[in-house]
Amino acid sequence: MDEQFILRVPPSVAERIERLLNESTSDDKSLDLSFSDDGRNGTFVIGDDHFPASLLDLPCIEESYKTYDDGVLIKTADVAQMIMVREEGDVAPDAVEYRHGLTPPMRDARRRRFRREPDLNPELVRRVEKDLLYIMNGGTAENVDILS
Repeated sequence: MDEQFILRVPPSVAERIERLLNESTSDDKSLDLSFSDDGRNGTFVIGDDHFPASLLDLPCIEESYKTYDDGVLIKTADVAQMIMVREEGDVAPDAVEYRHGLTPPMRDARRRRFRREPDLNPELVRRVEKDLLYIMNGGTAENVDILS
């Protein structure tokens, strides 16, 4: 398996990265990405410019594929995190999980597409579990009237 990650950058930085990769005479000679001790916040450096970066969890796992013959796709990785590079003035995300997926249909995916956690009373769950254990052992549940 390859080691892969998703790097989301502002359009101006994307142009500089593309220029760096395509032209050997580019002014931006270096790329660097370093994270602080918490492992979630860091700095992306291209040339002499520094940009804040954050490591965010995606709402679902993305699969990555590649092909050698334009016919057969081979799965190369499961990607569950994204490195988001921001402009200097942009506000940092407040959560560890990114609310949106990578494509427009996955906008606000966590709220729209996934089942919500049920609201359960822990005492009710304990009581039902206790009653089920009594019933499985041949007894009857407490506070239940049996009608014949």
